[in-house]
Amino acid sequence: MSDFRSFWRDRVVVITGASAGVGRACAMSLAAQGAHLCLIARDSAGLQQTRGEAAQLGASVIACPADVADAEAVQAAAQACVNTFGRIDVWINNAMATVYSPIAKLTAAEVRRVTEVTYLGVVHGTLAALRHMQRAGRGTVVQVGSALAYRGIPLQAAYSAAKHAVRGFTTALRAELLQSRSPVHVTSVHLPAIDTPQFDWARTHCPTQPRPMPPVYAPEVAARAILRAARHPRREYWVGASTPLVVFGERLAPGLLDRYMARHAARGQDSGVPVPRERPDNLHEPAATGHDTRGTWGHEARTHALVVSSGAATTAAWLVCGAALLGLGALLHRSAHRRTRRFP
Repeated sequence: MSDFRSFWRDRVVVITGASAGVGRACAMSLAAQGAHLCLIARDSAGLQQTRGEAAQLGASVIACPADVADAEAVQAAAQACVNTFGRIDVWINNAMATVYSPIAKLTAAEVRRVTEVTYLGVVHGTLAALRHMQRAGRGTVVQVGSALAYRGIPLQAAYSAAKHAVRGFTTALRAELLQSRSPVHVTSVHLPAIDTPQFDWARTHCPTQPRPMPPVYAPEVAARAILRAARHPRREYWVGASTPLVVFGERLAPGLLDRYMARHAARGQDSGVPVPRERPDNLHEPAATGHDTRGTWGHEARTHALVVSSGAATTAAWLVCGAALLGLGALLHRSAHRRTRRFP
């Protein structure tokens, strides 16, 4: 633990989507470890609340209200961070937006807005980070992804598509950094369902309030994985047992996963609680209230999760498959040997 704290002490970290949920959990954890923080989010009041709590933990913090869909605003926030702290060591792209809706009820404007925040927000953040990190000759960009970056699910088509786009952008960036032998690292952390306030303020066209699809994890679980990725940047990290299952399921049996999602995904996101008639949402404007770390599903949120690198998980999967094939081969050989002895 002391090594962990000493690593983060005086590191300069930028977090987007920092006013609530996973971003806020990251800010609190980093503040406790002595990092310098630049917090970015649309809502000034919620952002100032996060800044105040982080400052109480002893951190040096600046708050930069900005919509990540605005590239110039993100660049300005990055420059403000460098002007204040002298550099950027880690940039965490965490901001997101979603709409819970059957595709037939989505509007083009809603899809565009989800894409601008969830995908282009990552692009804008990454470009701003690279501008300063390449000049300094060091730095790490952390893309906060989702299992939905590998597998789209019903009712979240726009968000799933945006996360797929982030993964495509990041794989291209990773290859370019390797080709140029850049000292800048990029890593992705793909999350399962997390108990954040998004389920209370995301736009929905469904008759009932959305909920995280089980299993659900606490935001602090995600924060620990993100900080681990920033300290040890591997290609990707998968959080929770459900995430590698989704990834391998999509690779090995996508048709079977189609049928599973058709049967369970919509029901798994249905809280059964009717949507209030005048329910506000945060798609185009920040929510007026509810800027907190956790949402309303803490009673079932798990506080610990499996976290594996994609390389380790893939190697383990190949070893299991190899062992299974060897076992099957041994059984077939034994069966053939018995038949040979019985019928010479």
